[in-house]
Parts: sequence; C-alpha cells; structure tokens
Amino acid sequence: MGVPLRSGNVRKPNETMRLIITTFAGVIFGFFLGVSFPTLSITKMNLPSSIFPSIDLTYIEDKYSGLSTEALFDALNSLKANKALSLPSSKYNETKIWIPTNPRGAERLPPGIIASESDLYLRRLWGQPSEDLTIKPKYLVTFTVGYNQKNNIDAAVKKFSENFTIVLFHYDGLTTEWDEFEWSKRAIHVSVQKQTKWWYAKRFLHPDIVAPYDYIFMWDEDLGVEHFDAEEYIKLVRKHGLEISQPGLDPNSGGLTWAMTRKRDNIEVHKDTEERPGWCTDPHLPPCASFVEIMATVFSRDAWRCVWHMIQNDLVHGWGLDFSLRKCVEPPHEKIGVVDAQWILHQGVPSLGNQGKAEGGKAPWEGVRERCRKEWTMFQDRMTNAEKAYFQAMEMVPSNVTAR
Repeated sequence: MGVPLRSGNVRKPNETMRLIITTFAGVIFGFFLGVSFPTLSITKMNLPSSIFPSIDLTYIEDKYSGLSTEALFDALNSLKANKALSLPSSKYNETKIWIPTNPRGAERLPPGIIASESDLYLRRLWGQPSEDLTIKPKYLVTFTVGYNQKNNIDAAVKKFSENFTIVLFHYDGLTTEWDEFEWSKRAIHVSVQKQTKWWYAKRFLHPDIVAPYDYIFMWDEDLGVEHFDAEEYIKLVRKHGLEISQPGLDPNSGGLTWAMTRKRDNIEVHKDTEERPGWCTDPHLPPCASFVEIMATVFSRDAWRCVWHMIQNDLVHGWGLDFSLRKCVEPPHEKIGVVDAQWILHQGVPSLGNQGKAEGGKAPWEGVRERCRKEWTMFQDRMTNAEKAYFQAMEMVPSNVTAR
C-alpha cells in the first residue's frame, strides 16, 4: 500500500503555468509602459537655481542622455562638487557692499575709496602726486572775458594773490592770445563762444568741484580795481560774517541802479539802505537789504552750494538771481552786504552785449537786453510757482511772498 502524498508539498501543473504566464505578462506590460513615457528632459524641468547654480543643463543632458534618472542626478551632484572645488572660495564667501548714504551711484563702493569732491588745482604729469602743489589756493576768482578787455583783466588779476585760483571764461573763443601775460600760464582757460558767466558757472563750477575754496568771486570783465585789494576784502568779509557780498561801487560807476550797492564813506561794510519810495515792501528785503548785484558777487563755499542749485540751465543772463540770493543764507539781512572799504568802478562796457545777433532791425545789444528782461520775468515766475507748490504740498501758509 503506497504512502499518500501531502497536497501542500506538491505544486500542481496548472499553478506553475499560471506563474509563468503572469511573469511574462508583467515583463511585456513593463516594456510597453516604459516606451510610452517621453524622454526625461532636465532642461525642461523647473528646478531652483540654488540646486544647480551656473551649470549648463543642456550640456549635461546631451552628455548623459543614456543614463537613468538616478544616474543623471548622481552625475549632476558630482559636477556641482567639482565646480565648487575649482572656483575661488571668495566666489561664495564674498560680502557685497551697498551703502545708501554714499553719493548717488557710488553705493557699491567702500567709503574709503570715494572721492566725492574735486578741485581746480593744476597738477604735474610726473613725480609724486603728494609733491605736485607747493601751495593750495584757498580762494577762486573767475572772469568772463573777451580779448578786447585784456588790459582791464590784466590789472584786475594782479589784485589777486597766489592764494587765488584764476579762471577765465572766454566768450569770444580767443585763448592763446592771452599768453602775453605771465599770469595766464597758471590760469585755467575755458572757451565756449557767446556764452555768459552764469552759463559757465552752472556747467563748470559745481559745488563739489569748487569745494576746496573758502570764497568764490564771480566777476565781470569791466571792473576798475584801483581801490581794491582781494586779501583785505576777505578779511572784512570774515570780520562782518558776510556769506554773500560785493565791493561797493564808486559813485561814478556807469549804470549805477541801486542805492544798496553804492559805496559809502568812512565805514567798512553796510547791509541795508533806504531806497526810493515804494521800492521796498520790507526793510529787510531787497533792494533795501539782503541784496547785492550780480556783476561782482562773492560767495562763501556754503552759500555757493545753494546758489548753484538755484541757477537755471536755460536762463543764462542771471537776471533776477540778485533778488533771490537771500534764500540761500539765514538771516539774509545779516549775511549779505556791501564792502565799502574795498570798492570798484563799474565801467559799463557792453562788450558781451555785442555778441548778440541783429534781428528785426534791432542792434545786437538790443536783442541781448530784451532776452535779459524776459529771463528776469521767467525766473521770478518759476520761483513764485515753486514756493507756492511747496507750501501747498506742506499745507503751510508762507510768511513772505517772493520779493520782486
């Protein structure tokens, strides 16, 4: 009698066949499933740049297109590690500079390298920079000139010591002709034809350029200086605390318009005057006080920084500025004045006026004078409108309107 077999230990033939069929079906299904998916493209994936910084993914994909996704990511990690090793450590450890208080445009620079101001000192092309200057002028004087006034300018320049940088603005285009004067070789010459001193000032005397100078003299070319000494003038300006000033005008001066600028005898300085009835709405306002003319004005460094910003680019004659200079100092009736002990003669030579153009039957100087008057009105309107807009924006009531 045979021994019976246990059913659990013997696999039936139909079960074996079922296993074979299932395995084969799985392989076939896997094959079709794999080919039905598109190729994985790293370049089309939205991955953070921090994961793969500065890596050309297109190059990676082409080179490793035959690898599996896992192998591809392993390759990327390897490249990332190698790239990090090949770059200088400062690439990743660099501390970027951004200083909002630096001058505009220089926020990325360390403060120690910034040179925000310049000067008009003449320097050599050789040697040590620290040895270039045997003297640093403390003051600046500018003349807007034509060659016809060369003798007058020669006399004027000789009234200014080596403490002054001398600048000539040439409105007639003649510059080398001035070499007949020895002082011309140490002067700075700027030549643009048919331009005024305020046009030059706005473009060449930016406050950051003239910052080293304690005082800036902005003078016309037709001034007699027989009774003037620049060093003595500055002593009086300092003594009386004047930020904006001019020498007194000799009573014999041509075109003497304002009582304020007329020289007085037996005093050093005056800061106010009495004008014709109705000319002054307030004894502390122009033209009775806080007022000098623009023919021979002298500015302190701080006052010039303000005045420069008030000069309009397109209003080249400067008419109207004299009535608004007071806005740049406080209190103006104490900081603006006329130096009587050092006086000049205004000769009234209309040389710049002759640089105009004859139009409509008018002489060249007539067209220039008409432009001057128009600019005065335009400047007053701009100042009035600017102040009005400011006070309205601040919801304030101004204590004084702009004096005219």
